Amino acid sequence: MKSIIYKVSISFIILTILSFLLIHGLIFTNGNKKSEAKVDYLIILGARLYGDIPAPALLERLKTSRDYLIENKDIKVIVSGGQGIDELIPEAHAMKKYLVDNGIESDRIIVEDKSTSTYENLLYSLEILEEIDGRENLRILIATNKHHIFRAKLIAKRLGVEPYGLPAKIPPSILVKSYMREYFAVIKSLMFDR
Repeated sequence: MKSIIYKVSISFIILTILSFLLIHGLIFTNGNKKSEAKVDYLIILGARLYGDIPAPALLERLKTSRDYLIENKDIKVIVSGGQGIDELIPEAHAMKKYLVDNGIESDRIIVEDKSTSTYENLLYSLEILEEIDGRENLRILIATNKHHIFRAKLIAKRLGVEPYGLPAKIPPSILVKSYMREYFAVIKSLMFDR
């Protein structure tokens, strides 16, 4: 009996290590690949606010997106994020304010302010696009931090669009925590985000 428990334990440990390496390989690969594809829309995924001020992770997403939007003046953007318990306004409203304050025309920005997760960010944003655009096979560029690109693209594919990534830097203060947390978030997403 001890031999069976030992073998099962060793097998579990090996499988966990292999899954960790595989998933992080996918996270790193996707997070370091900037797409040059022609897309229909940009979606910026929300992240934490401090009151009504973007936290460093969200600020990086916004800076990267602003640069992209300045270079690609024909692209419209959806800012996506609801309001957390300790946030004074919905994330999407703070995101729009940042973009407008930094040179992006207000009429290029579409607001999705109900979502509370990555899955909802994408689901609700795509529902808005279906209402205002209606074309099938939309090509979507998703702006988020490097560690988050793989999971965001995985969810978007499941929701029926062709996703590309616009990776933003990860603030050094949350780098290790972000990658560790993302491993578990990918597993959760594989099981539950349908």
